Amino acid sequence: MADVTEQKILDALAEIPYGDGDIVSQGMISGLQVKDGHVSFAVEVDPEHGPKLEPLREKAEKAAHAVPGVLTATVALTAERQTQQDAAAQGSAQGPGAATGCAPGGMPGGEPQILMPGVKSIVAIASGKGGVGKSTTAVNLALALKAEGMKVGLFDADVFGPSIPLMLGVTGQPVQVAPGKIGVLENYGVKCMSIGFMVDADSPVIWRGPMVMSALEQLMRDVEWGQLDVLIVDMPPGTGDVQLTMAQKVPLTGAIIVSTPQDIALIDARKAVDMFNKLGTPIIGMIENMSSQVCSKCGHEEHPFGHGGVAREAEKMGVPLLAELPLHIDVRIASDGGAPIVVSKPASPEAEAFRALARRLIKLGNA
Repeated sequence: MADVTEQKILDALAEIPYGDGDIVSQGMISGLQVKDGHVSFAVEVDPEHGPKLEPLREKAEKAAHAVPGVLTATVALTAERQTQQDAAAQGSAQGPGAATGCAPGGMPGGEPQILMPGVKSIVAIASGKGGVGKSTTAVNLALALKAEGMKVGLFDADVFGPSIPLMLGVTGQPVQVAPGKIGVLENYGVKCMSIGFMVDADSPVIWRGPMVMSALEQLMRDVEWGQLDVLIVDMPPGTGDVQLTMAQKVPLTGAIIVSTPQDIALIDARKAVDMFNKLGTPIIGMIENMSSQVCSKCGHEEHPFGHGGVAREAEKMGVPLLAELPLHIDVRIASDGGAPIVVSKPASPEAEAFRALARRLIKLGNA
């Protein structure tokens, strides 16, 4: 495969005229990243022209695709670029905080397209804050569902902190399997896709919201998942662009909210539940993670983060408590080593907790 460099991409984009020059010389290209044939960047345009310039985005995408060695090109149109004259004029005419811009891809509104057509059920694993073990839960739940006989995929939707490749022990790069389609990677019988396969692991992803949404939408549209019983989506923490994009672009079966028992985590868990309710996404239930710990020396059970907080919160909100998952060092070591506890120690109590969770989801009809 030909070596793809940023300069080669810029040279190709410089052939696209705009204004008195081209889209490169006009400073319209931002966030350019190139990794193993996967290219992503944004085309910044003046807000007042944004919705009209979708053809320009398409030209840029085709130009990048045409560079030898390029497998995928993720291109967003961001309506944030302004000339000094435009900024001055709009500042006086509209005042601070005036709304400008356009929908992801540069198109105002529009009907949502059908994404992931071969997937029967799509379950989002979410949390209001980071550090509650959401990704660990997502990985082990996916493997537990596989162990129960399901055809399972795992989609890492955390653009800024993708961790699924490490936890699932997946190495390699996605390859093109058909025009405009890239194949998934797989380990332990679970299919996987992550933005982490396409960006440099040592470089920060510095993207504006429209670029994030465009990258996610293209991954959802262009990845060939095949036939799946359930796709587990590891969402980023919080309530933002990714959650909004997922809820609007794919028919989510529902969301599972992961939280630890202490009050500080439950505050953000409530926000996550409220967000999905406003987006019309059903709440399948809540999980209390790190619910208890058994001392490895004396066998005494303790609750370092408290206990029962998620159960009480779930009861208040009228949603099921799906599981109380234990805190155990083996779970952390297994995940860091790319061999999650469900596959590395399938007979352990910790693995059985995830298997029980998987069986409950199947019984509820969500997987």
